[in-house]
Amino acid sequence: MLAVFSGEVVEVPAELVAAGSRTPSPKTKASELVSRFLGSSEPAVSMQLADLGHLAYSHTNQALLRPRSFAAKDEIFCLFEGVLDNLGRLSQQYGLSKGANEVVLVIEAYKTLRDRAPYPASFMLSQLTGSYAFVLFDKSTNSVLVASDPEGKVPLFWGITADGCVAFSDDIDMLKGSCGKSLAPFPQGCFYSNALGGLKCYENPKNKVTAVPANEEEICGATFKVEGSTVLTAL
Repeated sequence: MLAVFSGEVVEVPAELVAAGSRTPSPKTKASELVSRFLGSSEPAVSMQLADLGHLAYSHTNQALLRPRSFAAKDEIFCLFEGVLDNLGRLSQQYGLSKGANEVVLVIEAYKTLRDRAPYPASFMLSQLTGSYAFVLFDKSTNSVLVASDPEGKVPLFWGITADGCVAFSDDIDMLKGSCGKSLAPFPQGCFYSNALGGLKCYENPKNKVTAVPANEEEICGATFKVEGSTVLTAL
């Protein structure tokens, strides 16, 4: 899956900018990244979000236990990869039918988060049990919510394109070709929200998430860790 957002929507992480500057490497514009994804992932579903971004996904080379899905409802668009172990219980909690899937559930959970402020994002996300990563865009508020499961079972990466857009994908090679060293694994057990203060850990909301520059020989230019944690997601 691939999600690309302009700098108007997602604040460009300074740490990734620094990583790319420290080790210059080839980059492409966001439009080229999207075109390359669509060309290598046929058949694919693609959606342009005006000038704000682009969402795309495909079932090509999909892992058996990490299915990809997409849904749109009430101007909320969501890409989801993985499975939720407690889908049935949460569907009942949010008043969904038995046939509802994970991506529909995430949209409903997000709507509760948005409409019942200050309902904490950490509480909503801590309810999700399983292997997952998702990217959600709310067109009505130009809000983005990105999250990864606590153990990072579904790989997710983010990086900066040549024209300053922020891209998220489960395919590191796809991003490497367009983001160079301005690339990092998205930290497990964390979320990014432009409406809720940026990058945070939902498992330990009080713990700050910081960036660590990677060694020159590593694929990514930086990794992110939660303060107090001894586990780094590195490549």
